[in-house]
Amino acid sequence: MGASYTDQAGALPVSAEQVIAEARKAFFVMFAVLALVWVLQLVNYADHYALSRDYGVRSDDVGTLPDILVAPLLHWSWAHIESNSGPLFVFGLLAAYRGVARFLGLSLLVGVTSGLAVWFFERGDVDTVGASGLIFGYFGYVVVRGLFDRHLIDTLIGVVMAASFAYLLTVAVPGTPGVSWLGHLGGLIGGLAGAWVFRDRRSRADAGASRQEPGPATLGDVQVRSGHPRTDLHKELGDLGLL
Repeated sequence: MGASYTDQAGALPVSAEQVIAEARKAFFVMFAVLALVWVLQLVNYADHYALSRDYGVRSDDVGTLPDILVAPLLHWSWAHIESNSGPLFVFGLLAAYRGVARFLGLSLLVGVTSGLAVWFFERGDVDTVGASGLIFGYFGYVVVRGLFDRHLIDTLIGVVMAASFAYLLTVAVPGTPGVSWLGHLGGLIGGLAGAWVFRDRRSRADAGASRQEPGPATLGDVQVRSGHPRTDLHKELGDLGLL
């Protein structure tokens, strides 16, 4: 029988099998995303980066608005895609491992906020492409997600990521040549907003009520699922004050 745990905020028990299954799906999703990005780069390179010119986001050009969903998959050079691939995979995996459906919604939100920041505020005749906006969005989401979900493990992951990659924020401010800091900043804002929009809305009261319904029987500090072969034994020991 699979183990289960309850987070410190009193959320409903989550089985280890469910967590592993979602993490496995997240891995394959991010692997597929990265494979798609590299395939597009090969096509783009072979065509002298025509895709980047045709589908880049250009400020105040209404015709490029739909491209805000495509531009994050394109890059301008091999160095560009190489620098983005590692962070995209790592932060994307951390953002997706608690639910792929939620991750897809987050990706859409981040892509829109990053692209719109470029479209509204970028100056000059520049086609902006690259996965950096997504990376900053996933980074922001991972850092604060645990606070909104009140989940201890995610909070600790956020603290570690913030301490380890705080230097990324230096390219989300004006002054970095050749870098679309607006796209980075827009993605970061989208990720922070996404942590709230896609937060776990189950309250402590809901979680407490659920635990009183048929399910895990709580005896002291010991939880036993109903139907478990040792349920009656634990109940008897609890009645005797031994648990």
